[in-house]
Amino acid sequence: MDTVMLIINPSSGKELGRQHATYAEEVLRERYGHVDIRFTEKEQDATHFAKEAAQKHYQAVIAMGGDGTLNEVVTGLAEMTHRPDFGIIPLGTVNDLARALKIPNNPKKAIEALRDATPAPMDIGKSENGYFMNVIAIGLIAEAVDEVSVEEKTKWGPFAYLIEGVKAFREHSPYDLTIESADGQFDGEAYLAVIALTNSVGGFENFEPDARLNDGLLHVYIFEELGLKDALQLTPALFTGKLKETDSVTSFCTTRVNVTSSESLPVNADGDTGGTLPLTFTILPSHLNVLKPL
Repeated sequence: MDTVMLIINPSSGKELGRQHATYAEEVLRERYGHVDIRFTEKEQDATHFAKEAAQKHYQAVIAMGGDGTLNEVVTGLAEMTHRPDFGIIPLGTVNDLARALKIPNNPKKAIEALRDATPAPMDIGKSENGYFMNVIAIGLIAEAVDEVSVEEKTKWGPFAYLIEGVKAFREHSPYDLTIESADGQFDGEAYLAVIALTNSVGGFENFEPDARLNDGLLHVYIFEELGLKDALQLTPALFTGKLKETDSVTSFCTTRVNVTSSESLPVNADGDTGGTLPLTFTILPSHLNVLKPL
């Protein structure tokens, strides 16, 4: 009999975790046999639970929560010798990884999808401060994200970050950034740098249309301008997957990138605090198996 651990953040998604726990347990028991349910109470609980599941050689770990909860689970699995299959029941506002995997945002439908979801190799990223599964943001948006309230995210969705970013643009000068890799360089002023692993960033599912779950690449975007005029150009490009064609964006792909600045710039990893510069980001290709709907 296989065992699966179900890690639930009860505060995610307007506290829907407990509401869907019973049905999730039923579905997972049919597939695996035994279900070990854990509810998080504080930061890093999901990381500790995931490590325990790996140490006990569980078949899978399912995370029910937002991108922050998923990041903690990925962090718990990343350094373990045995890494259980990783499954997702999204409860957050943006749910970028779920979007990239085509997992339904409706929790009940996401649970149903786990009945026959199959393991697929997935890259994860790493820096000196930890792991990330979807995106690193450096600079203006990294600061602005902290100013976006739950109510704003619920009302505006991904546009909440763009709105807050444009507002912050009025109050900030560009940052000096030095970005070095074997495949691309940047040394100048910019408002934002983004390192993406999947196609979906900030809820925009065509942010990087060429990204694949296991392409072994970091997709680097540098936004040199972010004023109202630029936002008007960037907004349609975010939907159509044509950011690379806009005048104010520099982009390239690589496997390792070093980012420095004369300022102690904040870094946002998968929607949460990820330390400050300088940092080096690398890719761990096909490091986890994620349960992907058929």
